Amino acid sequence: MSGKQLTPAQTRRIQKAVESVPYAHLLGIELDDISKGTATLGLNIRKELTQNHGVVHGGAIASLIDTAMAFAIITLLAPREKVTTVDLTISYLRPLTKGRITATARVVRAGRRLFVVSADVFDKDEKLATTALSTYIKL
Repeated sequence: MSGKQLTPAQTRRIQKAVESVPYAHLLGIELDDISKGTATLGLNIRKELTQNHGVVHGGAIASLIDTAMAFAIITLLAPREKVTTVDLTISYLRPLTKGRITATARVVRAGRRLFVVSADVFDKDEKLATTALSTYIKL
């Protein structure tokens, strides 16, 4: 975690979030880098994450994207603020079958109640494999 432009309180909140999201642990999602309004998370492809043709299941990719987006937003929230996903549109551009994939999320717009976030997923060769756009709302 690079922590560029993050306060100590934000860094602690992110570390706590990394440790306390059971679903991300189940999938094996790891935080690679984070700074104000952006986050990069990684996932090592393994058999349990694939569908019957050996391609990573779209749900696993969607989970990686949603988690990366949430972490990017956390960097912009006040200490007690929380968000949840309103919508998520994903375009799967190429199949993913092996190696480590990464999702880089970036907050496009942070409003009073809504956040618009984009994300790109890259394969082990850094080729664009998936792109997404999402809206989150403060709770």
